[in-house]
Amino acid sequence: MSDQKRIDEATGTDLVGHEWDGIEELNTPLPRWWLWTFIATIIWAIGYTIIYPAWPGLTGATPGTLGWTSRGQLQSEMAAAQAKRGPMLAALAATPVEQLGARPELLSAAIEGGKAAFKVHCVQCHGSGADGIRPGSGYPNLNDDDWLWGGDLTAIHFTLTHGIRNPDHAETRIADMPAYGGMFAAAEMDAVVAHVRSLSGQVKPNARSQAGAALFAANCVQCHGPDGKGVRAMGGPNLTDDIWLYGSDEASIRAQISKPRMGVMPRWNDKLDPATIKMLAAYVHSLGGGEVAPAVAAAAQ
Repeated sequence: MSDQKRIDEATGTDLVGHEWDGIEELNTPLPRWWLWTFIATIIWAIGYTIIYPAWPGLTGATPGTLGWTSRGQLQSEMAAAQAKRGPMLAALAATPVEQLGARPELLSAAIEGGKAAFKVHCVQCHGSGADGIRPGSGYPNLNDDDWLWGGDLTAIHFTLTHGIRNPDHAETRIADMPAYGGMFAAAEMDAVVAHVRSLSGQVKPNARSQAGAALFAANCVQCHGPDGKGVRAMGGPNLTDDIWLYGSDEASIRAQISKPRMGVMPRWNDKLDPATIKMLAAYVHSLGGGEVAPAVAAAAQ
């Protein structure tokens, strides 16, 4: 190979001397602006590793001359957010839950805070839309107007605070349904199921349902009421509507009477601060099924 430079006739560019099957490589230099840009990025990268944490070591990365960390920034932002929310949280903590409705701005802030808290603590059972995940799953839909213990702010707040069927807590809500599988004969079970389905209009009253009415009156009215509309003081569900925790078909009702399924809701007074529980109560109450305070309770306030 000659030391003399060879020039490509078509482009006027130097050839590097490499050849593959008659194809030769041009010695085309990079544009000057690209080269300086590349050098600038190298300088910038070196500066970045000096002022920010960058080089890993055995026990951690180099701290950087600025002393900045992502964790420190997060803590700073969280402290700023907490300081911004401080007055609202203080006002919320000082306001009885039944009086939130009289303070629209505070109630609105509580609903927004409760919406965020709901996504963290409640969607696992009630679903992201608070619709109970799916019908018949045993997880209540919080958007409707069907409530076992009441849907006013005070009642919802009590349920959130003390939970449902928490054996370690004396104030928890408890509504245990007896298992009638070993108490009713087969014909009696059929009659009670027929009567329960007739209460909600799924079947028309007939001789079997009338026989079940007598058994219902003797065994079930204490919790469900003589008309089947439920007794809230006992947590007894309304059997006359079309809202069912565990399904309304004949097999589901028979299974619930024979061997009841009874869900457990955690109490939040040992997990969340009082202000957050109030915010959750306000949010759940705002979903569409919230009720006004009972007349007796409202008069006593």
